[in-house]
Amino acid sequence: MTLANISHLSACLLVALTVRVVSAQDDSHFRRYTIQDLGTLGGTSSMAYSVNNRGVVSGLAALANGTSHATLWFRNNAFDIGAPGLGGANNSATLNSTAFTINDFGQAVGNAETTDTDPNGENFCGYGTGHVCLPFFWQFGRMTALATEGGPNGQAVSINARGEAVGVAETNIRDSTCSTAVPNQVLDYIGVVWNVRQENSRTLRPLPGDSVTIGLWINDHGEAVGQSGLCSNTQLPPLATGSHAVLWDKDGGPHDLGNLGDECVSLCTSPTFGVLTNTPLYIDDQSRVVGASVLAGGQTGHAFLWTKGTGTMQDLGTLPGDAASVALAINPEGEIVGISFDPTGSPRAFLRTHTGIMLDLNSLLPADAPVYALVAQFINEKGQIAGFGVEKATGQVHAFLATPVDHHGRDAK
Repeated sequence: MTLANISHLSACLLVALTVRVVSAQDDSHFRRYTIQDLGTLGGTSSMAYSVNNRGVVSGLAALANGTSHATLWFRNNAFDIGAPGLGGANNSATLNSTAFTINDFGQAVGNAETTDTDPNGENFCGYGTGHVCLPFFWQFGRMTALATEGGPNGQAVSINARGEAVGVAETNIRDSTCSTAVPNQVLDYIGVVWNVRQENSRTLRPLPGDSVTIGLWINDHGEAVGQSGLCSNTQLPPLATGSHAVLWDKDGGPHDLGNLGDECVSLCTSPTFGVLTNTPLYIDDQSRVVGASVLAGGQTGHAFLWTKGTGTMQDLGTLPGDAASVALAINPEGEIVGISFDPTGSPRAFLRTHTGIMLDLNSLLPADAPVYALVAQFINEKGQIAGFGVEKATGQVHAFLATPVDHHGRDAK
């Protein structure tokens, strides 16, 4: 998720609860969805980041004590994979973790805190606790830490069907400019591809003139996308931002994907949308890339689609009346999901059909849906959409899974 930071998103929740009927087209003939509130682990919030083709959702959910744990949801059940996590059974209740992605083989990756205190006082994974945070690989009930690149911290963001995970890890290079973009950040970092089967890794080289990279997604061919920039103009996941959108070949060679008008060598910041970004967030097996890019003038950004055939970013626009957008995933049918922001910065989830029509996901849900969808984070090959929004009964942020229905109203998964 980009463009809006977490505090701004929280401020928008009550606004988003006032469901708007804003549409430039009749959406009655489009596919409809049911939506399931995935709930929490006893706390007040949860977020979903991916759903595999078997319907398993990955994300995080809060415990009653406010700690967030990496969580998997399947068939109305929530599984806390953050316990024991990387801290041991006696410590996991107070250590945060997130499961960003799960593949069809039940392998998940993310980040998890350890009991160690960060030696540099950093907040690499954004939890604000001062603990070291490591990239992890999870399978068959076991969470294993992945190696960093000389520094104490890292995050794994995506894993493909071949057992290759991509993310970011700290180096041991101290950089006084890092705190410009990430408060308390001291060390440089580099994008990493970990091969969990072969137990080795490779780094993702920056573009000429840049010093740091972040890997954000990897397809089944080993192509990765993410960011290349300076430590002064790049922010870490989960709200990753940066100046250069990059595609890396399977051998690690970087290619600049361009932008929609502004390179943002210095941080582009909007009073409404916060830090803006040129960020590719997903690449599929057809090498189609989606993400967000800054428009000329540096005051807003739009969702984009990049293909090898065109070699340029296509501006996908926004929902009618909105001012900014972010594309987060695309499925084999060419359906794209993400976030659209109105002129005040309030978010709502969108679904862009394979024919190029952008729809408010909420307009495709039942009137009595328990959740107002703010972020459509991921869409699988069956059309299921995972994300998070406002639970209407409480105003809390909850993960959801939206499932398409057939013309008889039955789940079409």
